[in-house]
Amino acid sequence: MSNSSAIQKLQHYCAYQERCHSEVKYKCLELGLRGEEVDEAIAELVSENFLNEERFARAFAGGKFRSKQWGRKKILAELKQRQVSSYCIKKGMEEIDEDAYDQTLTTLAEKKYETLRGEEPFKRKYKVVQYLLQKGYEHEFAQPIVEQIAKDAS
Repeated sequence: MSNSSAIQKLQHYCAYQERCHSEVKYKCLELGLRGEEVDEAIAELVSENFLNEERFARAFAGGKFRSKQWGRKKILAELKQRQVSSYCIKKGMEEIDEDAYDQTLTTLAEKKYETLRGEEPFKRKYKVVQYLLQKGYEHEFAQPIVEQIAKDAS
């Protein structure tokens, strides 16, 4: 495949949805680009603003929080796994509104607590906290909210 047609495919790939550098690098290899060609393709995409890692981090963090209700820890881990720079991760995490985060955590905890009606109180609280941790929420926020929900319910 010629470089220009590979670049065209990469432009389409990046225009379709925000991408991080590691995803684009992998796509370059899939398209048969190697070594310096990969670096040149990425540089061109960045200069033409098809590829912007800060924009990716912001879209990813905001999107995963709003659509999948992921917590900060899970979002952070995913961004790190995608080799996003710590500066861009920091910028991405700014997309998560503090009040919305607290509200989402509380709502998730309440809904999960309701689904576990038959469980004994200790087990019920434990399962809700585990669910929230698995969604990526911090233990120090999850535990007190679950305790409060349990207290209000009794």
